[in-house]
Amino acid sequence: MQSLRPLIPLLTTAGILLAGNGLQGTLVSLRGSAEGFSPTVIGLAGAGYYFGFIIGCWMTPWLLRTTGHIRAFATMAAVAACASMALVMVIDPFFWFLMRLVTGVCCASLFANVESWINAQITNSNRARTLGIYRFVDLGAVTLSQYLLPIFGIGGFEIFAVMTMLMILSVVPVSLADRSNPAPPAPFSFSPKRLWQVSPLASAGAITVGLTTASFRSVGPLYAEGLGLQVGDIASFMSAGIVGGIVLQYPLGYLSDIISRRSVLLMATTGSTLCGLFMVWFAGSSVALNLIGIFLWGAFTMPLYSLSAAHANDKAKAGEYVQIASGLMFFWAIGASIGPLLSAMLVDWQGPVAFFTFVGAMHGAFVVYTVMRIILGAPDEPDRGRFAGLLRTSPVFARMAAQAVDRDAQPPKKEMHGGEDKPENSR
Repeated sequence: MQSLRPLIPLLTTAGILLAGNGLQGTLVSLRGSAEGFSPTVIGLAGAGYYFGFIIGCWMTPWLLRTTGHIRAFATMAAVAACASMALVMVIDPFFWFLMRLVTGVCCASLFANVESWINAQITNSNRARTLGIYRFVDLGAVTLSQYLLPIFGIGGFEIFAVMTMLMILSVVPVSLADRSNPAPPAPFSFSPKRLWQVSPLASAGAITVGLTTASFRSVGPLYAEGLGLQVGDIASFMSAGIVGGIVLQYPLGYLSDIISRRSVLLMATTGSTLCGLFMVWFAGSSVALNLIGIFLWGAFTMPLYSLSAAHANDKAKAGEYVQIASGLMFFWAIGASIGPLLSAMLVDWQGPVAFFTFVGAMHGAFVVYTVMRIILGAPDEPDRGRFAGLLRTSPVFARMAAQAVDRDAQPPKKEMHGGEDKPENSR
């Protein structure tokens, strides 16, 4: 615990930032609906965030090299706070799309900034522990932030002020307690064509998760609202899906280390498909059934990204693991940029139940593709790396997790220091 004490300011910053960003996704959907925006318009605003996220991932290494971590973080936090406040000042669909795009750019940069900062201050001996704490911070911050909605309501200025304050306050811990300026992360270079050659199934898995999980964050609140759920129930609905995502992460990951990863991918996405069908056919407007259904959906769906990454790393060559991590993030972001708009258009056309029709169809298609790969693809590699649970906050986190897994797979060395391991060894 002593070795983790210097990381407390960074983890506090990450928690505040994650809370503000998690709150904004749900708030924009509910407030947009209250302002009379159609589901399609709200879905487009959600897609704008992920378009910005792609841009932010590309520009972050350059920004950190030219300005340093503290100035880059303060700049992006200030811009994100202004964009958050501007949402309540100008109620216009196109303006909201632009502000969500700006927020996506800023948040991608902020997450990469914090994660590379954390990575620079940890060693191989405490890397896995730190990642576990970081995942817990993410889960707790995003879940708890949902309950600010029923406390402050969605109709006034106050909730936007709270969201803006969270963005600004995220600067305080690192500004007061951390004077280091670690080296910026390497540029996130990759070849989508090469990644697809390494593992078509992993690439398709990342796209599927992007399509459905981004839709859940952007359009899920509209589904719950369309069923007649109150704001407090909507907060519980979103939280149940988020908390559910951690339940099967490690059991499925452990199972994939023992048996075929493709078989576990098939199990998980089949579970996601069945949960989608349950929500369409049985959940109805029951609060209890919807909470159970979305909890189980999150439990099966959220591990799919990490399982896809593990499967791709099994088939990658030495030196390709960082490119794999960046490439999967790119494919996920592509799906995330399309999913909210497509699902929102269906909700606009057919009503709230169409949301889980879309989700079930996407996972059902992935079930079919996974079966095809099991039948037609090459067998799993006998020498495989270990599973690592991943967040989709930035490519830096994927690098950190790969380094932690690689350390566990290698025999202990007499001495090893520094935050960055060689990419050739990461898995």
